[in-house]
Amino acid sequence: MTQPRIAAKEPSVITLEAGTYYWCACGRSRDQPFCDGAHAGTGIEPLEFTLTETKEVALCQCKHTKTPPFCDGTHKTL
Repeated sequence: MTQPRIAAKEPSVITLEAGTYYWCACGRSRDQPFCDGAHAGTGIEPLEFTLTETKEVALCQCKHTKTPPFCDGTHKTL
């Protein structure tokens, strides 16, 4: 698999507490936008990211953002 699956054509807007998270980059996770291990065998690895404070974020679910794991609006062109 060279291209990720599009999980949704809209971001997941959520409030996250400070901590480390793993964003699903392959689009196969059933726990979108987070990794659940479904990427095994795809050649696509999840992206680890850390927040230092509680923050509302828009996480990409189309998996084509240029600013992973954050939405940059690319889903509007897919």
